[in-house]
Amino acid sequence: MTHQYLVSGITCGGCAANVQKALESVPGVVKAEVKREAPQATVTVTMEHHIDTGTLAEAVKKYGNYVLSEQH
Repeated sequence: MTHQYLVSGITCGGCAANVQKALESVPGVVKAEVKREAPQATVTVTMEHHIDTGTLAEAVKKYGNYVLSEQH
């Protein structure tokens, strides 16, 4: 299952890499793709896991001044 999120605070390729690493460190996340230009993250999770937005947002906060939110 794939979800898209908005991510603020990404200013460079290193930031995008940090956010990707943070998201992929969350149990149940199979893959994360982060685009600096958008700025957005596409997160793929296993079918067995539901990961709430708050959990993902806390993970990216630990890697820097990033804010993850649901894309509407």
